[in-house]
Amino acid sequence: MIKTTRILAAALLVLAGAAHAAGAPAPRMEPVNADPRDVASLQRGARTFVNYCLNCHAAKHMRYNRLADLGLTEQQIADNLVLTGRFETTDAGVQYVPTKTGETMQVAMRAADAKKWFGVSPPDLSVEARVRGEQWLYNYLLAFYRDDASSTGWNNLVFPNVGMPHALWTMQGAQKLVVTTFAKRSDADAAAIAAKGLALVEPAPGGTFVVKTLAEGTPGAMTPAEYRAAATDLVNFMAYVAEPSKLARTRLGLVVLMFLGVLFAFAYWLKREYWKDVH
Repeated sequence: MIKTTRILAAALLVLAGAAHAAGAPAPRMEPVNADPRDVASLQRGARTFVNYCLNCHAAKHMRYNRLADLGLTEQQIADNLVLTGRFETTDAGVQYVPTKTGETMQVAMRAADAKKWFGVSPPDLSVEARVRGEQWLYNYLLAFYRDDASSTGWNNLVFPNVGMPHALWTMQGAQKLVVTTFAKRSDADAAAIAAKGLALVEPAPGGTFVVKTLAEGTPGAMTPAEYRAAATDLVNFMAYVAEPSKLARTRLGLVVLMFLGVLFAFAYWLKREYWKDVH
């Protein structure tokens, strides 16, 4: 009886947590058009990943030489994408050892230092695209804005109060938050739809509703369209890292389905041969 009660209590807690998460306001997101067959996009995304993300985030389940699937040679990978290394103590003293292409995508920053600097150790990004989803990641990269009240000076419309600073701000620039108040929920929803981009509707004191959107502040090195293309490439590459064999698995699945179709035709013909005398 006690065991059953504990199981029921745990189930209720899970359901309560899910209900709370479902009730939390979520922003209207932009669609993402990541194409895993676009090799050029994957190469550009790999370049952005190693230059901007791999400083803090690891991808410890991905080896550099696996990037040969993207049409790159071992030399190209070693010269352009392997930017990390480590110091080792030998009989000759302390020596710098560059990372080999057969090793995984690790970072030099220690987890203890990361927790001290950011409050939490940056997550590994090996399967982040499968955990969060491509659309969420894409909009997360678009949703940073300046917030002087935060410890990093940045905030995010998709992930409020995130501890991560905007690593791509030199590319995108610094956006600013725009908050508009409405008396009715229907008016707020209409304004969020009319924004045609990221928009978050939240209840406010006094029975009103606010719509949070983002506006361009300080320009970056890229235009908004160019930055969206770069964010798409990065998300495309992260989806590849999360499942490098996705295209091969899809092709194999089609072959298996065709084989089963042929097998079904023979099985059906055999069934008719067996049962024709009975009918």
